[in-house]
Amino acid sequence: MKFSIVTAYGFLLAILLFPVKQHAQVIQTTVKQNPSINYDRLKRIDTLLNDYVNKNYLTGAVTLVIKDNQLVQYKGYGYADAETKKPMRNDAIFRIMSQTKAITSVAIMILYEQGKLLLDEPIADFIPEFRNPAVIDKYNAADTTYTTVPAKRNITFRDLLTHSSGIDYADIGSARGNAIYAKAGIPSGLGYFNADLLGKMKALGKLPLQFQPGEKWQYGLNTDLLGCLVEVISGMNLEDFFRKNIFEPLGMKDTYFNLPASKANRLASVYTEDSLHHIIKWSHTFRRIDPDYPLMKKKYFSGGAGLSSTAFDYAIFMQMLLNRGIYNGHRILSPRSVELMTSPQLDFLYNGSDNFGLGFGLTSAKSAWQNARSEGSFAWGGYYGTTYWADPKEHLVCLIMTQHSPNSHGDLADRFEALVYASISK
Repeated sequence: MKFSIVTAYGFLLAILLFPVKQHAQVIQTTVKQNPSINYDRLKRIDTLLNDYVNKNYLTGAVTLVIKDNQLVQYKGYGYADAETKKPMRNDAIFRIMSQTKAITSVAIMILYEQGKLLLDEPIADFIPEFRNPAVIDKYNAADTTYTTVPAKRNITFRDLLTHSSGIDYADIGSARGNAIYAKAGIPSGLGYFNADLLGKMKALGKLPLQFQPGEKWQYGLNTDLLGCLVEVISGMNLEDFFRKNIFEPLGMKDTYFNLPASKANRLASVYTEDSLHHIIKWSHTFRRIDPDYPLMKKKYFSGGAGLSSTAFDYAIFMQMLLNRGIYNGHRILSPRSVELMTSPQLDFLYNGSDNFGLGFGLTSAKSAWQNARSEGSFAWGGYYGTTYWADPKEHLVCLIMTQHSPNSHGDLADRFEALVYASISK
């Protein structure tokens, strides 16, 4: 083959441009300042977090801000363990609980892109126990008995992704759902369970729905069921599927269902409050969630609540979505699938002002005019006090991570958010 000057120039140009393209996809951690950030204003985050720690409103936290693919703020505050005065490092590992849901939702979309499912396909095609569900009609709280009516249709993958299936949550759901699920031995997914995931989901399929599929939004075990469906459809357990298809390609090195013993010293302690709102350590039996569950060898992988991770690892995952499905040269999803996930999917507002995508709460135009985040931001959080959001308009990824629930000073996340946006100067 003749190697013309034009061809040689083309190769040279590709070589020169390719690293730039790859570089732009990855979170930059250089000390060079971002011209869009006012760093004096950004330092107000230090004042806020240190004030909460000093007032004993909070034991410790990690905050992270990424602007334009560049890490502009990433710090630990207070203590990872108050009793031993162990400082909170920014690479502390947190039980991210419901932040697991977004990762499971991406896993479902990976299978969707492989042609193995359709979003409006009945899940009963894969777990027959969910065929022809029933919906509660009348309920007797005294003995947890109920009557039902037939559901108008079967539950779909889209219903599960948007929490509009009619499935409730065990332990943390409605009083009616708590009672029915407890009687049937359905786990919440929060903590450690020595059980068979598929067996428990099949049992869930025999229980009544709280409402007709697609007609309401109610937080529930939808994503645990999606995790089970990932296992059924892929033939892999959820731990292996996540590692092969998400964690390893993205370079997420600190995200686990089963946290290695070698990283146990980085796991932050969990706290709650007594009746006087004094911070106390979460005991091994409180709310039936042993805080040591990340270190307990498990095979029941909760797609709704089972992972532990760091702020930076989760930021990589979110940056991949802001990059329209690609990070560091690895495409996890197509741009169109990311667009679907972060677009309104419901015909109603799930919390009175916002819509819901395929795995995320979405900031509406109304909310954008009432709060700091831009319209189209996508977000969620975790039971122990972790919160994240990504703002496509401002090219932001933000996280605030704590291990404190419930927290009578929960306005910290809103104040952190206000300070982040106040620091953007362009």
